Amino acid sequence: MSSDVLSPPQRAFATLRGLAKKRALAEVCELCSAPLAGDHQHLIEPGARKLLCACDACALLFSAQNGTRYKRVPRRARHLTDFNLTEAQWDALMLPINMVFFFRSTPDQRVVALYPSPAGPTESLLALEAWNDIVQDNPALAGMEPDVEALLVNRLGHTRGFSAPEYYLTPIDECYRLVGLIRSNWRGLSGGSEVWRDIGRFFEGLREKAISTPGGKRA
Repeated sequence: MSSDVLSPPQRAFATLRGLAKKRALAEVCELCSAPLAGDHQHLIEPGARKLLCACDACALLFSAQNGTRYKRVPRRARHLTDFNLTEAQWDALMLPINMVFFFRSTPDQRVVALYPSPAGPTESLLALEAWNDIVQDNPALAGMEPDVEALLVNRLGHTRGFSAPEYYLTPIDECYRLVGLIRSNWRGLSGGSEVWRDIGRFFEGLREKAISTPGGKRA
C-alpha cells in the first residue's frame, strides 16, 4: 500500500517499523546522518505523525524552536498516582479495549484517542465533554505537551496480570512502541501468550523508569 493513502496513525506505525529495520543496519540521525547510540532521541512531524531518529544536537535544536516542522519528543515518563477516573467516565469514552493513549494534536486542534490493535494504531471518536471531565479531575493533564506527550491508560486488569489500573504521562514514541509490539506479536483471536508476556514486560519497564507524580485532585 502506498504511504500516500495511509492514515496518520498507520503512517506513525509504519515509521516505527521502518526504524526497527534500520537498526539492523546502521543507526544514524535522519537529519544530519551522525551516528547514533542505541538509546537515542526522536523527533516527530505532527502533521504526518511521523517519527524520526535524531542525534542530541538536532534534538536540542528543535526543542529550542517554535513553529518548526518537527518537535522533540521528551524522554521523561511520569506515573500518575491518585488518578481519578470513575467507571462512568471510562464507559463514556466508549473504547472497545482497556488500553488507550490520548494526546493533543495541534494539526487536528483536538485531543486524539488511539488504541493498539493487531492492525496497528486505531483511532476512536472522543467526546470532548468526556475528556474535559477527566482533565478537570486530574490537573496534571493540563500540562500535557501537544503532539509529543500522551496519557497512556492501562486498565487490562487481573486477568492479564495487572493488579490495578495504571496511568502514565509518557513520550509519544513509547506509545507507538507498544502498538508495534502488539501488532508484531499478536496471534489468533486472543493474541497468544507471547504477546501478553511482552505487554507485561513493557509496562514493567515503563513503571521502573517513570517518576511517580500525583495526577488527581487532592481531597
